[in-house]
Amino acid sequence: MNKLLFAPLLLTVLLAACSRDEAPATDTAAAPATTEAASPAAIPDEPALDPSAPAAAATDDVAATAPAATDPAADAAVAAASQAALQGPGPVAGTDYVEITGGQPFAPLAGKIEVVEVFAYSCGHCAAFDPLITAWKNKLPGDVRFNYLPAVFSDQDNFPKAFFAAEAIGALDKVHANTFKAMHIERSLRPNASSDDIIKFMAKQGVDGAQLKGTMDSFAVNAKVGRAKQFAVRSGIDSTPTVVVNGKYRVRGRSLEDVLRITDQLIARERATMQAGGGN
Repeated sequence: MNKLLFAPLLLTVLLAACSRDEAPATDTAAAPATTEAASPAAIPDEPALDPSAPAAAATDDVAATAPAATDPAADAAVAAASQAALQGPGPVAGTDYVEITGGQPFAPLAGKIEVVEVFAYSCGHCAAFDPLITAWKNKLPGDVRFNYLPAVFSDQDNFPKAFFAAEAIGALDKVHANTFKAMHIERSLRPNASSDDIIKFMAKQGVDGAQLKGTMDSFAVNAKVGRAKQFAVRSGIDSTPTVVVNGKYRVRGRSLEDVLRITDQLIARERATMQAGGGN
């Protein structure tokens, strides 16, 4: 059911990103997110965030979720994006991507080309993008490392801590896609959910609630939240979903599929640079 509802969005939604101003409110009586796609909109300019981020304190990577079941619509969209990347014109600076001045990868590259998707569970466009990005990342070659990274636009948003805690205890594959589903399809989870509400939800997905609760308040998780916020500031990210390649390029696009087309082309560029001895 999840795939059937999201599939039309993959093929029709223009990239009208969710901005940081749409971060979850603190009022616990707020209405849940709707499942309707936003009206097509032009891609806005992306001013940098207020650079008041906690210092980075951890060095380990964010793990990707386990491969999902095959989604024919998403697979077809990924194939079309890949074909467009091979046959279409190269990416244009300022139109297809923004070069990040002084940009750095989220984590050490270790010979890999890093691709990061900055997302928010409360963002409807991220929910539409998730089946597509999942199908895309499952086909990546071995020299590309993909990381999900939750956006930290508000200190009142409890989902980034929940994400990193679930990742730390090896439960992210159980909850990642289901969190989008609960918020945007079932409407059983609110964007401004409390930590306790999120823990209860994730426990229903088979996660150890007590372990999750303890991990959410840990130093390691708080450090990762700080790193995520710092990466967003450094990369000039103020909307979701946003894809960043090797910390150098902030991808733009006219549609969700176009984002993947541009990302594929920037990966090829980075691969050529690294093979020529000019990589990080």
